[in-house]
Amino acid sequence: MIEVIGFKKSFGTKQVHKGVTFDVKKGECLGLIGGSGTGKSVILRSLIGLEKPDSGKIIIDGVDITKMNERELLEIRKKVAYAFQNGALFDSMTVFENLAYPLREHFHLSEKEIKDRVHDQLADFGLEGNEFVYPGNLSGGMQKRVGLVRAMMMNPQVILYDEPTAGLDPFNTKKIQDLILRLKSRGVTSILVTHDMPTANAVCDKMAMLSQGRIEAQGNMAQLNQDERGAIAKFISGEEF
Repeated sequence: MIEVIGFKKSFGTKQVHKGVTFDVKKGECLGLIGGSGTGKSVILRSLIGLEKPDSGKIIIDGVDITKMNERELLEIRKKVAYAFQNGALFDSMTVFENLAYPLREHFHLSEKEIKDRVHDQLADFGLEGNEFVYPGNLSGGMQKRVGLVRAMMMNPQVILYDEPTAGLDPFNTKKIQDLILRLKSRGVTSILVTHDMPTANAVCDKMAMLSQGRIEAQGNMAQLNQDERGAIAKFISGEEF
């Protein structure tokens, strides 16, 4: 579903990515980890065309998106949703209006159809009763959950999660994990950028670690958990590698 091949990206004189290559099969969740400043979020933004690589390919469902213009990228963004770290809700809109926004922007639906779809999504994810609440009156955990539900409004095939559990208490972290697992069960492909290793272990099928501009190590969770001296194990434990 996702192939990143020889991805290179510089900002000014700083080369952040020196040839990143990985893939994610349909229905898989890849955990993308690495130290601060290694460019994990840059890769996520590139997967929806918000950043352009200097060279390399980004193939989504068989199509290289690196040469697409903004109009062509709109179709990709219907297929690939981005769940921002802070939820990225519109403060001036209620929860209902936030969820209705992508439907009004991208589909020709009646107001009844929009209302029914929003209510169904809220009920499906245990958020009913919050339709007329503004984001400023929600907890951080609730904002992130609503942000994930908004990312699902157009039934994307891929979701990119950028630190979805950062700063959350154990209760809300578990709620986010449950949401991700539920979406996985529906066949949604995903990439999870995180430093939260318990969440990565709970939801990911495999993991890849960015270091010094490349993928330093990758593998499925069973392999990585057995490799106690590998680069990922050392990164998690805080050792040098």
